[in-house]
Amino acid sequence: MSGFVSFLGAGPGDPELLTLRALDRLRRADAVLFDDLASGPILAHARAGADLVAVGKRAGRASPRQDHVSRLLIDYARQGGRVVRLKAGDGGLFGRLEEELTALRCAGIDFEIVPGIPSPLAAAAAAGIPLTRRLTARRVQFVTGADTSGGLPPDLNLPALADPAACTVVFMGKRTFPALAKALIAHGLPPETPALLAEAVGTPEQGLTRSTVIALAGQMAQDIGTKPALIFYGALAEGSDE
Repeated sequence: MSGFVSFLGAGPGDPELLTLRALDRLRRADAVLFDDLASGPILAHARAGADLVAVGKRAGRASPRQDHVSRLLIDYARQGGRVVRLKAGDGGLFGRLEEELTALRCAGIDFEIVPGIPSPLAAAAAAGIPLTRRLTARRVQFVTGADTSGGLPPDLNLPALADPAACTVVFMGKRTFPALAKALIAHGLPPETPALLAEAVGTPEQGLTRSTVIALAGQMAQDIGTKPALIFYGALAEGSDE
């Protein structure tokens, strides 16, 4: 008899930001397949004796293939137990959730999706800013800064991304932000548009750096560091750095 898979959004990494449902599923799981950014102290809440399997992907590092991750999910579920797939932030937001759901559907395995706090919301809260501002920022847009090869996606809607009245959040964009910033400025985004680099949000290594698009692009061209990060730019409200 097949088991059951719970896809859990782990939020930004702070266990206190887990939902009650996610915490319950972790405590009852027989196996936990976790992303690199959804590990650390969160795994301390897993049931004693549960199999803990790292399946995360990070840019520039050796990572398991997606078909291997899906195969592991199916194999564990077919053993009849409770399986947790722990994803950073919310799995439905640049979390490759769809591939794994498709694999389970094809294998006839039941699942549930437990949402988590998306990393942009956690980063905005840490910076003390809202993502929307009355009269000046009525639109929020999320975009990935890297395609499957690690380069800047060639099909980005640059006119929309160059809208200075929107709040734009770039995922996985530290390596490609210099090229993105150049393209945005060419499409009319003012170089001095406010920007925020939010690194390792929800962890003890958290860092929040306020800048401008042109200055941040220059910084990223020199050193991107090793911390996972989001880049915000556009109509950002004032807040306090940490």
